[in-house]
Amino acid sequence: MTQRPAGLAPALRTLYLVRFGFAVVWAVLLFLTATEIGPVSGTLLVLYPLFDVAAIVVDSRTSRGGASLALYANIAVSTLAAAGLAFAVTSGIPAVLLVWGAWAAVSGVAQLAVGVVRRSLGGQWPMILSGGISTLAGTSFILQAGAGGETLSNLAGYAAIGGVFFLVSALRLRRGAE
Repeated sequence: MTQRPAGLAPALRTLYLVRFGFAVVWAVLLFLTATEIGPVSGTLLVLYPLFDVAAIVVDSRTSRGGASLALYANIAVSTLAAAGLAFAVTSGIPAVLLVWGAWAAVSGVAQLAVGVVRRSLGGQWPMILSGGISTLAGTSFILQAGAGGETLSNLAGYAAIGGVFFLVSALRLRRGAE
C-alpha cells in the first residue's frame, strides 16, 4: 500500500469542493449559452479541461505519489482535450462532441483508476462510479456527434453530475484518513 502524506484527506476534500463549485457554475453558464458556439460557450468549452489540468496538478502535488501514473495520464489527456477543443469550437458542435467524448471516455478510465488506488481513504466510490459513468458518457457524446440535432446542453448536464460526484466524495472522505 502506498504511504499517504499527512493531510491528504482534508486536502482532497477541499479540492473536491472547489471542483464541485466550478462544475456547477460552469454547467449553468454553458447551459445558458449552449444554443450555439459563440465566444462565451467556446471559451467555456476550452476552460473546463484546463481547469481539470490545474485541479489534477494540485491533486498530484498533494498526494505525492499516490495514484500518480493515472493522474499524470489525466493531465496529458486533459491538456490534449483543451487544445483539441480550441480547434473543434471553430468546426461546430459535432466536432466539439467528438473531442469532448474522447476526453470524457479516457479521463473517466483514469479517474476510475485513481479512485481504486485511493479506496482506503474512503469517499472514493463516488469517484469510481463517476469515472465509469464518464467513460460511458464519453462514448455517448461520440455517438451523438453524428446523429443529427447535436447540442451542447448535454455537456452542461455531464459537468453538473460530475460536480455532484465530487461533492459526495468530499463529504464521504474520512476525517484524518491518511
